[in-house]
Amino acid sequence: MLMFITLAVFLLDQASKYLITAKMSLGQSIPVIDNIFHITYIHNPGAAFGLLADRTSFFIAVGLLVVAGVVIFYWKRGARDGVWPVALGLIAGGSLGNLVDRVRFGEVVDFIDFRIWPVFNLADSAIVIGAGLLIMVLWRTESNS
Repeated sequence: MLMFITLAVFLLDQASKYLITAKMSLGQSIPVIDNIFHITYIHNPGAAFGLLADRTSFFIAVGLLVVAGVVIFYWKRGARDGVWPVALGLIAGGSLGNLVDRVRFGEVVDFIDFRIWPVFNLADSAIVIGAGLLIMVLWRTESNS
């Protein structure tokens, strides 16, 4: 299940970024719901909110460590049932998606623009949802101990 979710998230992320880069110009914004939701093609050289811009080598190393950490945690913890593989797969797939961008472009392709939040991508969404699920599972596990 972990490998399936990781691969699915990675492929969806990369396919969406391919479509954006093939069909849009950098900086172009297409309103889906005017002033609420736009597709806006940008490159982000940093982390969330553009923090630590142009630290590509650092983010490549972090991405590799996250993916390795997920795999190690999955195998050592025996986290093969319930929400564990879903949470870990979302984190690993999202991390791989952004990692590939950093290796290819030196920055990440972002395009989901809600106008009240910095522009992001599917990989970012998967990482945040996966981390939220992971926190929930860890919290429930600790509460039941």
